[in-house]
Amino acid sequence: MDNANTMWSFLSAVGLMNKLEKSAPAAERKEEVKDKRKMVRKLYPNSDLFKKWGDDLSEEEQKEAEQLFQRYGYNAFLSDRLPLNREIPDTRPPRCAVKNYLKDLPTISVVLIYLDEALSIIKRAIRSIVDKTPARLLQEIILVDDHSSNGESACFQNNFQTVDRPGLVKKVRHSEQLGLTQARLSGWKAAEGEVIAILDAHIEVHVQWAEPLLARIKEDRTVILTPVFDKVKYDDLTLSPYNTASHGFDWAMWCMYESFRPEWYALNDETQPGKSPSVMGILVADCKFFGEIGSLDGGMKIYGGENVELGIRVWLCGGSIEVVPCSKIAHIERAVKPYLPDLSVTMKRNALRVAEVWLDEYKYNVNIAWNLPLEVRREAAPVYLCFCWQMINDLKPELCVDQGPMPGNTPILYGCHFYSTQHCFYRSDGQLYIGGIKSHKYNSNRCLVDPFSGLYPGLYNCKIAKQKDFNMLWDFKQVNISCCEASKFDETHLLESTKYHEIIADY
Repeated sequence: MDNANTMWSFLSAVGLMNKLEKSAPAAERKEEVKDKRKMVRKLYPNSDLFKKWGDDLSEEEQKEAEQLFQRYGYNAFLSDRLPLNREIPDTRPPRCAVKNYLKDLPTISVVLIYLDEALSIIKRAIRSIVDKTPARLLQEIILVDDHSSNGESACFQNNFQTVDRPGLVKKVRHSEQLGLTQARLSGWKAAEGEVIAILDAHIEVHVQWAEPLLARIKEDRTVILTPVFDKVKYDDLTLSPYNTASHGFDWAMWCMYESFRPEWYALNDETQPGKSPSVMGILVADCKFFGEIGSLDGGMKIYGGENVELGIRVWLCGGSIEVVPCSKIAHIERAVKPYLPDLSVTMKRNALRVAEVWLDEYKYNVNIAWNLPLEVRREAAPVYLCFCWQMINDLKPELCVDQGPMPGNTPILYGCHFYSTQHCFYRSDGQLYIGGIKSHKYNSNRCLVDPFSGLYPGLYNCKIAKQKDFNMLWDFKQVNISCCEASKFDETHLLESTKYHEIIADY
């Protein structure tokens, strides 16, 4: 017995030594690779692409990846190396997975619109739709190319077909760039399915994405639907889920996420569709009803505003809009939109068009939101004045009132950029709104308040400030009460609330 144990110990030791001898070179090779990676020079240390990705790339690979990133606004280098049918996590509410849907659902035409898109991105979108949509429901996939100029997507023909579905993928190409709205309209006009889904081409659909949409439209053909988005990060193309929310909009006619109405939360069922004022852009509708309400406004240029205009029109013309939590689509969020770096011009133009057509006596709010010249505001809206313009006019022309860092409630003076954090509204009753204003009754608008304590005024929920009877009514006359002035503390321009200081200007 002792001899057997001795022999076994000897053999085990020999085996262990062999393993160590074999593993040693492998470990050394790993260290060599690691050392080589450390030696690779970072060519683009300030690029958004390489902040969290790309440590293992050679210099040549870095050059290629950065070039593609500048062209597309996302990591096309990585996309080209990922499988078209890659797995993405199921982020639906758990109850969605056990829902059953009728077999007899309407057919769907899926429209993918694009301009200068990476070919692998388009192919992955098509692959996911084919794989995750029941064949009996998928009428067609229509690619709408808004006059791409790069070689890949411009030359992409109907060469992506399934063996058993020839002709499934169709293509429409514009002879000139017509913009987002016209591309969507071209897809709708070419569609033959009972329901149309208008999507971006830089998406991947989740499992069972179509059934909840088609089932809801079968119940009510007058409802316009939108799935819930997951964000695909532009650098490493990993997926990050968004919270389920409705799609509201501000006075600049820009879509934003808003909470559902309290009635939705009272249902205690996160699979139920929720009412929404508008859509972010991706929409699903009964094809005929979409035409009956006027489809999309063809007068919109390039980008922005068309989705808000649709939302207003749908609700005013007998339809409704809902977000469907059990339908999910993963959408790449670009770092930039290379085809039009400055979108502000067309966004402003489209927003003013919406205001002129639909908003009647409320359209002046859109003028204010886009920081039009003061004389235009005074003519259009005598009730509202742009307080931030008046303040900085006598102080420093390059500074604007800003809501300050969030979370937080300390307003500051900051370099003017005119986005929503610097939108200021002065009401005739003396309330001063800073950081944008929303009109629905569940709003969280914030007013400038002197809370009776501390040196600095703060931003508080207007309703709460009123209930607590805070000092929140401001005037432009120097009187023997608290005044608002600018001070400088820790290299940051702040607003100061004090009793006998010089105010910014004597109105």
